[in-house]
This record gives sequence, C-alpha cells and structure tokens, in this order.
Amino acid sequence: MTAIAQTNDNWQAQLELLYQQRGATTVLAQRRHYGPLLVQRPFYPEQGVCHTYIIHPPGGVVGGDQLQIDVHVQEHAHVLLTTPASGKFYNSHARRSQLQQNLHVARDATLEWLPQDNIFFEGSHAALITAIELADNARFIGWEVSCLGRPCSGALFDSGDCQQKLLLLRNGMPLVIDNTRLRAGHDVLAATWGLRGYTVTGTLVATPASDTLVELLRAEFAQCEGFVFTVTLINDVLLCRFLGQHGETARLVFEQAWKIIRPHVAGVQACSPRIWKT
Repeated sequence: MTAIAQTNDNWQAQLELLYQQRGATTVLAQRRHYGPLLVQRPFYPEQGVCHTYIIHPPGGVVGGDQLQIDVHVQEHAHVLLTTPASGKFYNSHARRSQLQQNLHVARDATLEWLPQDNIFFEGSHAALITAIELADNARFIGWEVSCLGRPCSGALFDSGDCQQKLLLLRNGMPLVIDNTRLRAGHDVLAATWGLRGYTVTGTLVATPASDTLVELLRAEFAQCEGFVFTVTLINDVLLCRFLGQHGETARLVFEQAWKIIRPHVAGVQACSPRIWKT
C-alpha cells in the first residue's frame, strides 16, 4: 500500500484487508491501513464465517477527502463486512470527496458486503465507486443505500450532487455496470421515471441467483407500503432496487431480502451481525 500525502484540510485514508481460509475458519490474515480507516477484531457469531466491521473514526467525509478500501477474499473463505453506523458526506463547499471500494473474491469464496447507509448532506459533492471482481464460482451479496439530505430534520438535499458507480465483473467480464448521478434540483429527483420524490435509494446485487429466488422475493414484497422494491434477474445476477423515504426502512427491507437470498447464494442460513442490534 502506498501512503497518500496528508494535507491540512482533508483526510486521505486507505484500508487493505486480506482473508484466508484456515481449516474450517476464515481468518483476517493481513490488514494494513493509512489514515482514519480501521477494522475491529473479527467476530465469529456463526461457525467459520468471519464478520468484520469497518470503522471511519472521524465519523464523516468532507470536501477533498479521499478514502479507499481494498478487500481480498482468497479461495474458499467466507467473509461478511459491515459498518457500525451510517456514512456521512458533509457540505463540501464545492470540493469533491471520493470513496473508492475495490472488492476481490477468489474462486469458491464468498463475500457479503453489507454496509450501513450513506447520508449525503445538503451541499455535499461526492463520488462513491464500488468495483467487485469475481473469479469462477465466487459468490457475492452486496448492497448500497443512499440518503439524500435529512428530510426528518427539515434539511433537504437542495444543493450538491452525488455520483455513484457500481461495477460487477467476473473474470474481467462485466456483469453489471450501474452509473448514477443525482444532482440537487434536477428533474430526475421528482420525475416518475426517476426517484418519484423519494429521498432514499438502494441497490442490492447477488450472484449466482435463479428464477426461484426472484419468485421468492417478489412474493415477500408483493405488498409494499411507503416504498418501492423491484427484483430483476440478469443472467445469474440478482438486481434489487429500493426507493423510499427512510434509511432505516431500506436497511430493514434489504435485511429481510438478504435473509431469503443468503441460503440460496451462500449456502448458509442468515446470521445478522451483532452491531445491527445496537
């Protein structure tokens, strides 16, 4: 890992994690960090699967901050990564911040990428890039949830913009390329073909998946009140979308979907991270 120079008015931070399977247990074999990105010690609430929490001690991202996370999951390992709290992108005073997340999953390995939501405060200018590289037979379940402004506090997303990119590849071939730019005042925020006035968006992807899983999820969320939840299958990639007004609702909906998805994709029953209950 090459350290990035620290300036007086912004944070540069990097975190690199490498997981290996040793016997019947996945272990965090290497961890390196620069700046304020850390992990707690791994937890094992279920046999063999390594649960890890990524922590950003400053508690928020401001203009000019550059954060990068690199995760490598080696063959046969099974990792669940989450965060203890919402990510916060504050008013950047026209300066752009960026969070780059690179996830690598080796053959016959499993990664569950389940962070808490990201809140984009009014006046923030942020880029969030998540690139997932899967090898043959690698399994992946992951989500991203974005909250525009803080409507419950009366603070709307009336200035700023948010750029998001999700790239999912297998052996270098793209399976999903999802680019979104949400800019304050743009028609997409209110239009029926866009966010329809909702302030919270979410995307969940999982692979490998099947038509059976699509049917189970559609049946589970056939009656949605106060939010929109859609399910699509692109080859063997499950793609779920959420629109709503509350980040907590998004997490609960995605958690319920994850409980259905996990046995089919990862081959084990759901075991929620303890931090979700605090």
